[in-house]
Amino acid sequence: PAEVVVRHVSLDLHVDFKERELVGTVTLQIERAPGASTKTPLILDARELRIEKAEAGPSVEKLHPTVIDLTTPQPILGSKLTIWIQPKDSVVRITYKTSPNAKALQWLEPKLTKGKVKPFLFTQSQAIQARSWIPIQDSPGVRVTYDATIWVGDGLKVLMSAKAVPTTERMRFHFRMDHLIPPYLIALAVGDLGFRELGPRTGVWAEPGTLDRAASEFVDVEKMVKSVESRFGKYRWGRYDIVVLPPSFPFGGMENPCLTFATPTILAGDRSLVSLIAHELAHSWSGNLVTNATWRDFWLNEGFTTYLEQRIIEDLYGRERADIERVLGLRDLQEELATLPAAEQILHIDLAGRDPDDGVTRVPYEKGALFLSTLEAAFGRERFDEFLLGYFDRHAFKSITTADFLDDLKANLFAKDPKAARGIDLVEWIEKPGLPKHFAMPKSPALDAVDKQAADWTAGRLSTVQIQSAKWSTQEWVRFLQSLPTSLDAKRLAELDRGLKLSDQHNVEIVGQWLLMSIRGDYAASYPKLETFLIEIGRRKFIVPLYKELMKTAAGRELAKAIYAKARPGYHPIAVGTLDEIVNPPAK
Repeated sequence: PAEVVVRHVSLDLHVDFKERELVGTVTLQIERAPGASTKTPLILDARELRIEKAEAGPSVEKLHPTVIDLTTPQPILGSKLTIWIQPKDSVVRITYKTSPNAKALQWLEPKLTKGKVKPFLFTQSQAIQARSWIPIQDSPGVRVTYDATIWVGDGLKVLMSAKAVPTTERMRFHFRMDHLIPPYLIALAVGDLGFRELGPRTGVWAEPGTLDRAASEFVDVEKMVKSVESRFGKYRWGRYDIVVLPPSFPFGGMENPCLTFATPTILAGDRSLVSLIAHELAHSWSGNLVTNATWRDFWLNEGFTTYLEQRIIEDLYGRERADIERVLGLRDLQEELATLPAAEQILHIDLAGRDPDDGVTRVPYEKGALFLSTLEAAFGRERFDEFLLGYFDRHAFKSITTADFLDDLKANLFAKDPKAARGIDLVEWIEKPGLPKHFAMPKSPALDAVDKQAADWTAGRLSTVQIQSAKWSTQEWVRFLQSLPTSLDAKRLAELDRGLKLSDQHNVEIVGQWLLMSIRGDYAASYPKLETFLIEIGRRKFIVPLYKELMKTAAGRELAKAIYAKARPGYHPIAVGTLDEIVNPPAK
């Protein structure tokens, strides 16, 4: 990309559910860097793509066949696709098909959808999976605009991370993204989808059977947009819509511009889990507007976004709710730090020769946010907000490195208050493992009260029926369960279950924690619910810990393998890649 770079992507693809393929062309507008050799080819990333031909020329009207070379695939990166171009060539068109096993694509048969009538397809391109459905320079340091024409069967709706352009044909959909974005933010969803407006520029898409619940859950989204705008600058992407995907979506959410992908597991019925939407919305500033240039700099996306998420929750739902989430985030971080090697605890993580997904721990999210909260405490909220507002403006639609951020921080925050800056050790925060000795410690009286009840119940000072849980939020429920000893046996778990009706819970956050405890205590009464949960839910946050816990005992391993054999066909390829290693690890 430093010599020949892609600037615009034009997709023309047919969605073939029968063959599980995307079939068509991608046309790339390219530029040579000043001083680059005229003999330098265009080099793209590809993974299991079937390239039929490539053409190049000075314009779309003057394309000529050209020579290509596709290397043997590497396990992490896929293949290098080299396209030989002439000095005046500025357009390349590639005709290709995707593989039915493309890692970015999940093809769902109708029986795996909510409606069970029509099929569904969605993409997940982050971190480096865009190359499995588009031959492209698949790096967050490369930014492109794009347009797309997508052809589908009658009765299906197409959505993309771009502005929809009206067409007159029922089975042809067109989109255009005029802002520069990294390739991992190109996204596609196809299915039986309905729409509900939430505000003048916000709305939700979902399967008809899910739409009412989703619209009720996300009623505050327009307020969320206004909250961030009031502090950190105008929302620059036009519309902000959410699409609720089928349960096999392996993540909580994905921040595709204009169109957040969301898991249905956050539809709790009481808006207690909408912090996930606040998080994905915040990416419209931190991540989509200002992007990590490499995956080493991932914390620039996620640490900033987690911090902004906390600020949105505070604005809409109060400081107490935000503090609960801050405390829970810190606990998750501390527990994970206790299990991670030192090299994995660093914000500016070294990922040389590794899969970028290896860097997806709580560290970039929670340690990154804690760093920003510590800066806020040191410099004051007013000054820190002023810095962030300027930061998003100075780097809008750019990809930056950690070094770029530090230069900006020193020039536009530290230089304005050298006394406050002396209390911040940047090397310790950015390049060292663990947590610094001094940071902004979050506190929550509400969680302190929950912890006391957990301690009293454990010690026998409080019976199960005396636990005051009627007004608990989801976060308080989870905190209570996490605060209990991991050594509880089946008898004590049965006591909890009878008193708190845990097996009757439908909130996936609570159910996920309860099932984890049930496995540890061999509480067999929960195993039918465990099997149903693992078959119906595909979100890695929940299913990976459950399978890991099952695999710790001989009986658990037998149960895990039996359930996984049933559940695996409904999981996303990304989840399958993780779970195959856990449940059916290769022989050493």
